[in-house]
Amino acid sequence: MHISQKLAEAERAKRPSFSFEFFPPKTAQGVQNLYDRMDRMHDLGPAFIDVTWGAGGHLSQLTCEMVRAAQSAYGLETCMHLTCTDMEKSKVDAALKDAYNAGCTNILALRGDPPREEEKWEAKSEQFRYAKDLVKYIKETYGNHFDIGVAGYPEGCDDNDDSEELVEHLKEKIDAGGTFVVTQMFYDVDNFLEWVQKCRNRGINVPIIPGIMPIHTHAAFMRRANWVRCKIPQAWTEALEPIKNDDAAVRDVGKGLVAEMCRQMLNNGINHLHFYTMNLAQATRMVLEELKIVPDAQTPLEKPLPWRQSLGLNRREENVRPIFWRNRNRSYVARTQDWDEFPNGRWGDSRSPAFGELDAYGIGLKGTNEQNRKLWGEPKSFKDISDLFVRYMSGKLESLPWSEAPISQEADAIKDDLVNLNRRGLLTINSQPAVNGAKSSHPVYGWGPRNGYVFQKAYLEVLVSSEIIAELITRIERNPDLTYYAVNKSGDLKTNAPADSPTAVTWGVFPGKEIVQPTIVETISFLAWKDEFYRLGNDWSSCYAPASPSRYLIQSLMENSYLINIGLAINDLEHHLTAQPKLESNGIVSAKEQTNGIAAAA
Repeated sequence: MHISQKLAEAERAKRPSFSFEFFPPKTAQGVQNLYDRMDRMHDLGPAFIDVTWGAGGHLSQLTCEMVRAAQSAYGLETCMHLTCTDMEKSKVDAALKDAYNAGCTNILALRGDPPREEEKWEAKSEQFRYAKDLVKYIKETYGNHFDIGVAGYPEGCDDNDDSEELVEHLKEKIDAGGTFVVTQMFYDVDNFLEWVQKCRNRGINVPIIPGIMPIHTHAAFMRRANWVRCKIPQAWTEALEPIKNDDAAVRDVGKGLVAEMCRQMLNNGINHLHFYTMNLAQATRMVLEELKIVPDAQTPLEKPLPWRQSLGLNRREENVRPIFWRNRNRSYVARTQDWDEFPNGRWGDSRSPAFGELDAYGIGLKGTNEQNRKLWGEPKSFKDISDLFVRYMSGKLESLPWSEAPISQEADAIKDDLVNLNRRGLLTINSQPAVNGAKSSHPVYGWGPRNGYVFQKAYLEVLVSSEIIAELITRIERNPDLTYYAVNKSGDLKTNAPADSPTAVTWGVFPGKEIVQPTIVETISFLAWKDEFYRLGNDWSSCYAPASPSRYLIQSLMENSYLINIGLAINDLEHHLTAQPKLESNGIVSAKEQTNGIAAAA
């Protein structure tokens, strides 16, 4: 969606909006850390993010990869920076093609800074001497596909202090096809508002977005302000100088200063705020919370669907997914990225095209071996693993090999039952509580358009010992209303589901629309998830030395267990699984039984 459209919608709703800027990190671990941060910051509700372009295009490929990940995997509307400094036409064309193929519809067209090894800017191509040339080229080449942003300089730029001339240059960029303006950082609000009026007087009527740099530390604040030569109000200096050596105090006072600056702009008709995050979350989040414009129980984040939508190419209309990847959204996107069409309205035959292989980036276990050992310890008995799951279900562990984020608030309704099942040795991999007609605006369960109602079947996915799977299935089949799928690592599938037809486990009813069924269970996708599930278990075992008890234990768990999913009310399910003593242990291992990895059920 075009940024100018998003801004117009927020303006009509009289709702302030905001956005974040990120830049490509220099290391692979830095990239993964940033992806995790972007994923978390999605929940703050930004209208869009943008990703910077490296000077001279040195980090250009990483910029393109980050744009693709943000759009496709994290569902963040993304604006890609593109500069013409040190850029040949072929590189510009390649970057625009990558952005298009990523589903990106917004470009911030810049002249750019010179490479670090060059002191002054020189055009690489006569075709792109100035940003307006780049704007014009994008418009001529891609028509209206891209919304094209341009830079504005309320206090001058590095090689031009003439504000009047810079307004003229800005007018030229808008006339060439620019549709919105993002300014360089500043702290002088009065000067910014005067500059905005100058732009309006010159006929620049597109949205003007102020660039805001939150205050992380005093040293960083001074360094960045001096770098762009922006004016620091005297009152700010007086407030920050006495506490400059106390980072926490600087962040707290800086939060108030920046928030007050934002209030002044909001009170003067500026409805959107753009934050230069420096790839950090805390200072930006503190300002947004001070402004009270982040989602909360009264104004929850709007969710079109119960799962995070992808904004990748051709995926914006996708509205049906299997529940199995509920806690691994990025992996699902990666494994389906080569599909020509994506389910809309109904789930088709997932055998054609097939799910992608397991070697794509983002599918394997996250983190280094050392990080994962630190996170999950070194389990030496099944009870150690069971305790890990109990900690996760209790909100005391941030992730598991099959769940990349902390347990959701939705699980609060069934948390005690989940904890009890895991204490009994039935490892819960995925779950959702039953919901019967919650309002679509509900802060926890709600999704979809306003004035609707949402429903979901209780769903539970459990890892159980091979030694008790037959007894468990016997109990399940006593109830003709239950549907289950069970499979082991070698692919032995047991199910009572009819043929390959999908079963909806989530649906919604909305005014003027057909019933929406966005989450389903079906055979082919479950088998694809099976491969990924056991692969992740193997990845976890590989975090430990080959001869270690931990590796042997986890490998044994994978080799001697069935993954089973069941549609059933959770309290009833616990009764079916644990009413008889035989099923309570699922092989909780004593010291003597440790060599088996999983003990025989008691």
